[in-house]
Amino acid sequence: MSFDFAVYWLALLFSFFVAGCLVGALFAPPARRALREIIRRVRRDLLFARTVHNPVLSPGAHPWQAEAVLNPAAAAIGGRVHLLYRAIGGDGISRFGYASSAGGILFDDRVSYPAYVCTAPTKGDLRLRHYSPVLYPSGGSWGGCEDPRMVVIEGKVYVTFNLFEDWVLRVGYITMSAEDFAAKRFYNWEGPYILSHGARDKNWVIFPQKFGGRFAVLHSVIGETPERVRIEYVEDLKMLKFRKFESPDPQQAGDRRVAWHSHIRSAGPPPLPTEKGWLLFYHAHEPGDSRYKLGAMLLDLADPSKVIARAAHPVLEPKEWYENEGKPGIVYACGAVIEGDMLYLYYGGADKVVCVAFTALAPFLKALLAGEELVFDSEPAQTA
Repeated sequence: MSFDFAVYWLALLFSFFVAGCLVGALFAPPARRALREIIRRVRRDLLFARTVHNPVLSPGAHPWQAEAVLNPAAAAIGGRVHLLYRAIGGDGISRFGYASSAGGILFDDRVSYPAYVCTAPTKGDLRLRHYSPVLYPSGGSWGGCEDPRMVVIEGKVYVTFNLFEDWVLRVGYITMSAEDFAAKRFYNWEGPYILSHGARDKNWVIFPQKFGGRFAVLHSVIGETPERVRIEYVEDLKMLKFRKFESPDPQQAGDRRVAWHSHIRSAGPPPLPTEKGWLLFYHAHEPGDSRYKLGAMLLDLADPSKVIARAAHPVLEPKEWYENEGKPGIVYACGAVIEGDMLYLYYGGADKVVCVAFTALAPFLKALLAGEELVFDSEPAQTA
């Protein structure tokens, strides 16, 4: 054996020895505990805590909201958090109710009348129309205005929502000044105006700021690639319905494994501006699981159609009784606000009640950016 050959083999054996020591150190009890703690921290910081006051709104005594209240839009105006929630009466029609809170959790100001009503002529025998979560699976509703999303832009409130009549779905919007809205002058709504043009459009959201003087409308979280979402920019929202663009129907889109989910449904609340990017929540299903769960992604601040980070597991999933007693397995968020260093999420539970979850914003964003490659089984959020 030559000297050089012997040196080569000694060096190779030494390399294996060093590598073995490193692997052994990594999987030694202290290292394993440290690794588990890192994963637990990322997992914990990416989960929302539920308030012990859930559900914060339940069906009321008035007929127009006697069956269900769900899927609330949210906006912070004048030191209060304002909700527009979907309410369903025994007649099966969806209307919008209103409630507000000084702290974002206890909604002590709730009006007894609808804040907005929108119905259209309906075909068929009206005597057969009533609330039925079986016959009318759209939350048990067969008509009216559904699932609002709300933003404030340049002193005006804009609310997008689904117009649902006879299984035809359109996206509409209404608007009024933020001052009138905070004062509950709901007779001052302008609209509804139609945004969409397809046979089945729903769950479009508006960014809470303009880009180069134009509104940005996120109409689909199903982009051409998983790294993109679909946004249209328009100076006048009323003109969007005349523009032709592709907006995939989630019902028709095939399954595609991305992060933790195989099927994306829709955007949740309108995107929230943060220093790390636009924070966007969305609804999706895991493989073989039809329950609605909430995912999170960050969009680029300058180019919001670009996804720069995505949570590796759901940030909220239906675990509690109020998320399963009704239509089981539903958490459906339509509103979120940032107050100080806290992030509050407003969602419908089981298509029946309104709930609140919250988390500290900075750790959540840090974990979202750092946790892309951490793949593990999700855990339920801690009740607080």
